[in-house]
Amino acid sequence: MSSQPLGDDAIAAAAAHLLPRAVDDVVRLSRIESVAAPGSPPGPLLEAHDEVVALLRRAGVTQIDQIMLDGMTAPTIVADVAGPPGAPTVLMYTHYDVVPAGDDALWTSPPYEPVVTEDRVVGRGVADSKANIAAMIGALEVYGAQPPVNLRFVLEGHEEFGSVFEEHPPASPETYAADAIVIADVGNVRPGQPTLTIGLRGSVTVTVEARTLGSDKHSGQFGGAAPDARTALVRALAALHDDRGDLVVPGLRREPWTGSTYTDDEFRELGEVLDGVPLVGTGDLGSRIWSGPAVTIIGFDAPPTTSPLNAVASSAKAVLNLRVHPAQPAKEAGEALATFLRGIKPFGIELDVQVGEAGNGILAETGGPAFRAAEQALRLAWGAEPGTMALGGSIPIVMSFHEAQPAAEKILFGASDGYCNMHGPNERLLIDELQRTIVAMATFWRELAATKES
Repeated sequence: MSSQPLGDDAIAAAAAHLLPRAVDDVVRLSRIESVAAPGSPPGPLLEAHDEVVALLRRAGVTQIDQIMLDGMTAPTIVADVAGPPGAPTVLMYTHYDVVPAGDDALWTSPPYEPVVTEDRVVGRGVADSKANIAAMIGALEVYGAQPPVNLRFVLEGHEEFGSVFEEHPPASPETYAADAIVIADVGNVRPGQPTLTIGLRGSVTVTVEARTLGSDKHSGQFGGAAPDARTALVRALAALHDDRGDLVVPGLRREPWTGSTYTDDEFRELGEVLDGVPLVGTGDLGSRIWSGPAVTIIGFDAPPTTSPLNAVASSAKAVLNLRVHPAQPAKEAGEALATFLRGIKPFGIELDVQVGEAGNGILAETGGPAFRAAEQALRLAWGAEPGTMALGGSIPIVMSFHEAQPAAEKILFGASDGYCNMHGPNERLLIDELQRTIVAMATFWRELAATKES
């Protein structure tokens, strides 16, 4: 094939023809237990790296390099495919590592023995994110390795557990120069509804501690007058929300969400909220989980209920995770929360509050040529009007790319969906979503190339 852009019918026909091989690629990759967590054996991760390189070579890629930094078990793959002279450059990112399978007993089939049925593949990593590797390979094969844009594939092996690789884009920005950066580590809000992710909440850790006595004291002898540190801390933490579950901390940004979102019933199902238990907070669901703040107590020092102690606690500590509006600096939000907690003084007790690690979110631009090209690509691939959504969690590499190349448009879409059980048991990929993602990627390249020609 030539690098001339293909029409809609030709892309769709090629993707349909390539689909069985793409499914096989997902299965081949997902058989590998490529976990990058500390203490995991390096062999499977390196095997996954080699398999991805083999797929790139099969697709016709000849220029394949790697980035290997101290502290990394497996390299980040950097592969280049030249397009026509003067064509825009697209950086395509995803990762080949996975989270552990967890309890095998919760799976309907062995997690690293992918099961293919008529409409899906079930196995660890099939959606997050080995389907996106297969989709990129498939889209490249649609064009016979002669795409209408210049392509740089950046495929990481440490995304799930973080690594020093996140530090590389800001330190070496020229490596990531592109007109558009596609982060294929997300998916549609629900199957069949094309969705572009435009926001990622930031995150900051806040530690709060109450110290009241020189040492723990017998609750029978001292309880009632001696200040119990755990009680004081619980009272302070309870003051963060009103009776409806809304945060009352001043200075935390929240706005209505106007894009696609889940219904309350969908959210209850996805969150496995028990019958009779209400959702917390007021206002639209999107502003509660995407364009507004949330505080979660992620650690609390206390004796377990299996080993209670009859003692007034001399100290107590909690660790809070604050999720932040995509456009609010995370450190700023953390300081707002810390200021509020310091001002509570439960029972007159001053709290020690420290703001810890912070990572900013991002709110992508939505008016540029790459975003419009992505909208059209998803529209054609799914035959429906694309929507926009955000993620309550963060993807640190997106912020790293943004720091390295602030002018490049950040485009987030991929082959997963809101029901894929990502990171959970019975993770699954819908084969139709994979096929449409291949079409979308190939069409996006064509549509973006057309913006330079015009």
